[in-house]
Amino acid sequence: MNERKLRVLVVDDHQVVHWGLRLMLGGLDWVERCIPASSGAQAAEFARRYAPHVALVDLFVGEESGPEIVGLIREASPNTRALLYSGAGRLSAKAARAAGAHGFITKERDAGELADAIRRVGRGLTVFDDAAPSGMVLTDRERQVLERVAGGMTNAEIAEELHLSPNTVKQHASGMFRKIGARNRTEAVQRAQRLGLIS
Repeated sequence: MNERKLRVLVVDDHQVVHWGLRLMLGGLDWVERCIPASSGAQAAEFARRYAPHVALVDLFVGEESGPEIVGLIREASPNTRALLYSGAGRLSAKAARAAGAHGFITKERDAGELADAIRRVGRGLTVFDDAAPSGMVLTDRERQVLERVAGGMTNAEIAEELHLSPNTVKQHASGMFRKIGARNRTEAVQRAQRLGLIS
């Protein structure tokens, strides 16, 4: 029995990623076409136009969140299966499924593992990276700091409430920013809300 060839939509705001994935996927005999998109609107348009079998979606595409983009893609092309991936943060199987995705994989995986994940999702399977077992991988303290940042507290106020030094709070905040790919407090809160880490 011949395996069907897959049309793969790649949603990422970095051109070098598009180039690399097109080069990698274009050389595989089970890939019919690699379709690059750099925004949610473009991804939805291409999903309608090309009806891709699989959409590989970065967890953060500019200011947009991957889960939101997955929703747009699945609305435009209900049979498209989605695989979220990221190097900046990690997502649980539960959160990925809630977004309508059929898998999540980190960018730390090599090209062969990423290609295998795309192929498996295209065959109707689910793929959840074992390096991302339970939600965005924030420590308890990072989560506590995030919740208080979202509540508008300063580092000094957070330090007093959690009985920590301001420097320790700053370290936890920096770790949390890095993991969710945020540059500042406002962006951290916005991204955390989009990912369902805070309400």
